[in-house]
Amino acid sequence: MFVDFFYYLKERLPVSLTEYMTLMEALDKGLISNMIQFYYISRSIFCKNEHQFDVYDIAFANFFKDAQLKFPDDIKQQLWDWLEKPLDLDEIDPRYREELQEFLHMNFNIEELQQHFEELMQKQDEEHNFGSQWIGTGGDAQFGHSGRNPMGMRIGGGSGMRMAVQIAQKRIFRDYRKDIVLDTRQIKVALKRLRKLEEIGKLDELNIDKTINKTAKNGGDIELVFEKRRKNNVKLLLLMDVGGSMTPYAHLVNKLFSAANNMSHWKKFKYYYFHNCVYETLYENAQRNPDEAIDFDEFLKKYDKKYKVVIVGDAAMASWELTERYGSIYYYHRNEMPGIYYLREIENHFKKNTVWLNPELIRFEWQPWTRKIISSLIPMYNLTIEGIEEAMDYLRRGGKRMYTTVDHLKNFNY
Repeated sequence: MFVDFFYYLKERLPVSLTEYMTLMEALDKGLISNMIQFYYISRSIFCKNEHQFDVYDIAFANFFKDAQLKFPDDIKQQLWDWLEKPLDLDEIDPRYREELQEFLHMNFNIEELQQHFEELMQKQDEEHNFGSQWIGTGGDAQFGHSGRNPMGMRIGGGSGMRMAVQIAQKRIFRDYRKDIVLDTRQIKVALKRLRKLEEIGKLDELNIDKTINKTAKNGGDIELVFEKRRKNNVKLLLLMDVGGSMTPYAHLVNKLFSAANNMSHWKKFKYYYFHNCVYETLYENAQRNPDEAIDFDEFLKKYDKKYKVVIVGDAAMASWELTERYGSIYYYHRNEMPGIYYLREIENHFKKNTVWLNPELIRFEWQPWTRKIISSLIPMYNLTIEGIEEAMDYLRRGGKRMYTTVDHLKNFNY
């Protein structure tokens, strides 16, 4: 059985015969008495680093429990095959085909929508459901909730087709969790790539390598070499998009936030929330409580350009949310400056110390228009272990000799 398990692993991980013999020695000495001990000891022997833990876990489950879980590469290819399938309007239900075609070619004006909404509020004096004109529920009207209008404004309640342009209410989102331990180890390893060590305190830390070198040069006379302790000098800001289209990715952001928040790696660590795009206020919690928030101008004054900034979001929103005045998805929020202004200010203030992590895999051949704009301004990376590692390398090196989305889209005009 153990020989079969070894060869099964060898097809998926770079395991060696020496490691197999080490496992057999542990079994022979009685160090393993149950499957839980076998799992942990064999994993510590066969896995070279934390990056291999997930593949090992799937292999272990498949071999001993016949779980038939899919490996990461299999899942990735399955996703690509699905995403590359073109959208065929002929396959769509005829009831919705005409509406979708109108939506794709619609010339939309956000201020006209707001003005029309205010006019209806003055005229309407009773409940309205399943219609096409007044504010109500269901139906095809532009205003209300649980309806089918592809370019409507949600007011209270839940969504219908989930395509609301604005939401005339304050939605309550959940803070990302700080206490998640499971599966954050790989993220912590990736985040630790971001470091800038500085010497602190007295010369009280023994440098083993330099001590050996000096002793050898002295013909065996021991010479101890002491140095000052070194501590990471990185100050980190984490800005997180919460709610809406980010809800399916909450588990990923939870892991990232939990890993970053529980590390003693940083000199200083601070986080803020926003929804869809950064505007004139950043919030200390996902409920977007104005009493627990910071004005954007104060934010720039409080945090100097030495801070490293990591923005997390899918960068997918309506174009006017990013490029237009009063474009915010919240009806009662009147942003005097478009969202792109605030993102530019962040990039200009922190210079090469800003990156964007995206939970949706970045594909240059197909991506939302707003994502192209943002990734042409701020280097964007996938919210994966590899993506986090690349982003931390960028911040550590100040972007020197690194090709990013900004370089890829330098000729992109909008």
